Amino acid sequence: MRLTVQTDYALRTLMMLSVSQGPQTVEAISSRYGISQNHLMKVVQRLVAEGFVISARGRGGGLRLARLPCEINVGAVVRAIEDVGNFVECFDPSTSQCIAIRACGLKGILAGGITAFLMHLDLYTLEDLVPYPEKLSNALGIFEISKML
Repeated sequence: MRLTVQTDYALRTLMMLSVSQGPQTVEAISSRYGISQNHLMKVVQRLVAEGFVISARGRGGGLRLARLPCEINVGAVVRAIEDVGNFVECFDPSTSQCIAIRACGLKGILAGGITAFLMHLDLYTLEDLVPYPEKLSNALGIFEISKML
């Protein structure tokens, strides 16, 4: 299983925001990680829409976490960004082209695996993704970090 680049960018963005003293711009985040600003913009819009990030315009504006890192569940982030509901074609019988859909056990086995994977991610918060805030801050070139509560 491989998560999409959108989920990777979402988690990285949240991690950076968790160690940032003040708001960050999409430009700053994309520059620090060396990732596409255009792709990141779409991810950030999703994070804002899902309530993980707050965006403010104008002077002093930027992106910041909508909640404390200990209140942002990793499983919830992955569910919000990934389309886990249609992991394979047969998960949606109305559009599936598979002729074996009624005689195959693959769907149930894969669904169980996805459920177990997401349940495992549900055990962790954003705070768990950043066990060493100072190290992450230094790696990203952010030298003033906020205390993770």
